[in-house]
Amino acid sequence: MFKYLDPYTLRARLSPAIIAAAPAFAAVALLISWTQFSLSNTIATAGLVALLFALADIARSRGKKIEPQIYAELGGMPSISMLRHSDTTTFDPASRARYVAFLAGKINETVPTEAEEKANPEAADAFYGRCGQWLRENTRNTKKFNILFNENVTYGFRRNLLGLKWSALALNVFVVILSAWVLYRGSVPFQDIQHVEGRIAVVFVVAILHALYIGLGVSKGAVAEAAKSYARQLILSCETLMAKVKPEPAAKPKKTKKDN
Repeated sequence: MFKYLDPYTLRARLSPAIIAAAPAFAAVALLISWTQFSLSNTIATAGLVALLFALADIARSRGKKIEPQIYAELGGMPSISMLRHSDTTTFDPASRARYVAFLAGKINETVPTEAEEKANPEAADAFYGRCGQWLRENTRNTKKFNILFNENVTYGFRRNLLGLKWSALALNVFVVILSAWVLYRGSVPFQDIQHVEGRIAVVFVVAILHALYIGLGVSKGAVAEAAKSYARQLILSCETLMAKVKPEPAAKPKKTKKDN
């Protein structure tokens, strides 16, 4: 089923959902016997697939929701702020000027001067935003811009996983409580308790490791780092696009009667 999905959806949307739902997978494996086919197996499998795609959609929605906050903490969208005159650390001034001049020619606009940028930063950012939009539309070839695509996937993965952070931690709590309840009651639906006692210890370990990864590894800082890496690579793609622009051949001198 997954082979029919595009690489970005699979890696940046479904992968965060799979990671976030890992405790739910463990809970289903704990409660359902997979040694023989039954209606419960079918329902559990269908439920997991539905949960997976629902979480993928929620991940994207929540990831987009927290995006403006991350950009605000960074001082603006990185693909915009890196083109400003005030940014002197991402690119050297000569390279930045080349990229901006190239993009300005593509959108048929005039590059704002440093004074104009300071006097009207909103208008300057709007110009840089249009430059970035043109770049994104003209770098969609994932084979030619493979590095850029991978940076975009990394950013999407981290952003969407951050959107599911608290849901994933809540699932961890649910799995731990459920496992403790199973041990306390000494019974499991659809199978004998003796068949799952060994698994419960594994589920506890998985839940702890999962909580540590989600709690410590998923953060705004990680998303911000990926956003800056993607933006830098997006702007660097100007080098590839500029290489495609061939200079017009010099006009040949016209022949005169004396030449004949």
